[in-house]
Amino acid sequence: MESISERLQQQMRFIAEADKLKHVFRQSYLSDQSRRENDAEHSWHLCLMVLLLAEHSNFKDLDTLKVLKMLIIHDIVEIDAGDTYIYDEEAKKTQAQREAKAADRLFGLLPGDQSQAFHDLWIDFETEASDEARFAKAVDRLHPMILNHLAEGKTWGEHEVTAEQVRAVNRKIEDGSASLWTYTDSLIRDAVAKGWLPSSK
Repeated sequence: MESISERLQQQMRFIAEADKLKHVFRQSYLSDQSRRENDAEHSWHLCLMVLLLAEHSNFKDLDTLKVLKMLIIHDIVEIDAGDTYIYDEEAKKTQAQREAKAADRLFGLLPGDQSQAFHDLWIDFETEASDEARFAKAVDRLHPMILNHLAEGKTWGEHEVTAEQVRAVNRKIEDGSASLWTYTDSLIRDAVAKGWLPSSK
């Protein structure tokens, strides 16, 4: 390995570490309800959605490549921090601290320029500082909505989530795409009508 540059070795260490994302399981079930999806599957599916749905963004000059970069790396911090369920108010109290620490360690494995670039993209996504981040967040929120609807509300039922909670948490989809929010709202209304999502507790 002596002939391999330190830069390449750092990049390969990060790639090996990123493999652990496949072992971080989310609350959402696959559409056939057979098991929960993992973070790597989630990230891939989001990128596919961006390729298909970028035209529905609220923003005229959206940098699609930047959105894809954000979504490929946005959940890597969960290798250390774990997945925080979006309706778990107690876990959300420590989420920012846990994820910031994870970002420092994980992106710190990379060469300095790439470490900074990845960290900047992650911060942009978390703070929704750019149009690309707002659209990325919209797609990130829409994806579990789609899976929950396909799985007939399985995750919502397990956690006793209500339509009011789902609508409140996912309303920010509208910040990135008005049309995707309209679609999301139709999923909520349909889930309520079918008895998969109670309107209130």
